[in-house]
Amino acid sequence: MVAPSAFDFAWPLAFLLLPLPFLAMRFLSPSGEAGGALRVPETLVADFADGQAVLSSQKRRLVLSWLLWILLVLAIAGPRTVTAAPAAPASGRDIVLSLDVSGSMERPDFEVAGEKRRRMDVLKTLARTFVLGRAGDRIGLVIFGERAYVAAPLSFDVAAVAKIVDSLDVGLAGRSTAIGEGLGLALKKLSDSDARSKIVILLSDGAQNAGTVQPGSAAELARTLGIRVDTIAMGPIDLGQGQRGDEGVDVATLSGIAAEAGGTAYRVRTTEQLTEVMASIDALETSPSDAPATIVHASLWPYPGALALGISGLMMLGRRGRR
Repeated sequence: MVAPSAFDFAWPLAFLLLPLPFLAMRFLSPSGEAGGALRVPETLVADFADGQAVLSSQKRRLVLSWLLWILLVLAIAGPRTVTAAPAAPASGRDIVLSLDVSGSMERPDFEVAGEKRRRMDVLKTLARTFVLGRAGDRIGLVIFGERAYVAAPLSFDVAAVAKIVDSLDVGLAGRSTAIGEGLGLALKKLSDSDARSKIVILLSDGAQNAGTVQPGSAAELARTLGIRVDTIAMGPIDLGQGQRGDEGVDVATLSGIAAEAGGTAYRVRTTEQLTEVMASIDALETSPSDAPATIVHASLWPYPGALALGISGLMMLGRRGRR
């Protein structure tokens, strides 16, 4: 537990260097003798020696030399202040976005400002805005297609997660749709969380046609783990309404997941509806909790370092004055 304001050293073992000049004078031979492992210049030996009869100027230089050495060692030890700065308030909620990036997200059937846009582009824009607005939440990102992957681990750094959302594109996880895999991986990321509220926001524009995890089984696991799952069925038509019969979003399955996991099922056919849904989820009430404090260090070594530099300058001027 760090006090609100404290003082310590980055490298306290540096103080073991303090007796080094004394040891050098005591055990190393003066220049010209071969008994020592290290040859010490005569000027340094004279500065630190306490011979029989030394002049007052030499005594002053000896004191200054020791003071210089102490200040250098102090600077090396890295004195610093330690402050526990309060972090941004945390909501106590962990949210994982589980997003469908399968091949069907390529379809340009959503309208923005009168122009047709790909489902993926519309989703990225709104998901990015949603993530950036979740300061205080821990946000994670899972993407799924034929397989499921963790695109971003749970983090308070919403800006970093938003950048990853910007980098998403169709087909990153395969062209098929494994809804159960996407939900299962999101649940796995939240299973070890101790957050007061754990939520998965699952968005898909298709139906399960890949993977080994059944959506219903994943929904039951979510209920067991106490994880809420909100689902967003994105697409203009429901499963079975297309010409081929296998097109459209599986609204029934996504609604069943939300019902089983205590969440809300949303049906989205237009850009406006998707915007409203993201805003509705964004308005969820928070559960305030204390965020861990951030430990801030402020280095103080320049102060003894500057004093040592000043003393060395005075010693050099004094030596020149005697010449």
